[in-house]
Amino acid sequence: MIGAILAKRGVAEGYLAMNRRDLPAMMADWHDDAVFTYPGNVPGSGTFEGKRVIEDWFRRYFEQFPEVRFEAHDVCVRDLFDLVGTNVIIGHWDVQVTSREGQTGAWSGVSIFTLHRGKVVALKDIIFDLAGDFRRCWSAA
Repeated sequence: MIGAILAKRGVAEGYLAMNRRDLPAMMADWHDDAVFTYPGNVPGSGTFEGKRVIEDWFRRYFEQFPEVRFEAHDVCVRDLFDLVGTNVIIGHWDVQVTSREGQTGAWSGVSIFTLHRGKVVALKDIIFDLAGDFRRCWSAA
């Protein structure tokens, strides 16, 4: 259960690091060969492989959104009795953003984190509404 508690805490701290725009803190627990998938048909969409590539994606995200405010609602863990940090964690969140063009928007989603020995090896974001604010704020409307 300690591993699950630490994993949940790590995900919650990751959302806080996003709000602070603290890229080193966000990337500290990523595996070098991690894979990140971001949904939709916007400039940030796609599958990105490797910690450095993912870190560059987050840099571009912060350039696109100078103001970001995540609010985590629920963080759920697949295996409560995990002892080695190999687990699946799901975080449900809302985000409010201001784009570099001054567009404001908000959307909701979930992030599915796959951990292996305490490191993120895969992250897949699912966003509930890929139209409206999402496309407009990504300058894809």
